[in-house]
Amino acid sequence: MSKPKKSQVMKPATAALKLEVYLLATPREFQEGMVSREELDELQRNPPQWLVDLRRDGPHPRSVVAARLRVSNSGLARGGITDPLTTAQIAALVADPPPWLIRERDIHAETQRESRRLQERRGNQS
Repeated sequence: MSKPKKSQVMKPATAALKLEVYLLATPREFQEGMVSREELDELQRNPPQWLVDLRRDGPHPRSVVAARLRVSNSGLARGGITDPLTTAQIAALVADPPPWLIRERDIHAETQRESRRLQERRGNQS
């Protein structure tokens, strides 16, 4: 007879990363406890109000900010964005993009084009 499987648990920071939310904006109970794989799945399937609000309004972690601005994480740093941003702050940047954002979008788009080109080239060599 085999032992019952233990549920995998993760640190709150890992769970926040998987949920794409800023850890320090989550409730204290979330920040202080371990999160099981089942709990994470349940949060993704049926998000509580705090998670819905965070995903909608922010503050958002760097990866989400970068994706919404269509730049890389490095581009954010070069643009001087080091703190999490709210949805409203992101919308303001999109509405009136500063020169650094326009430049970083161009760099990011070119990097993605080159990456796709190389991937297609590797695919054709097979």
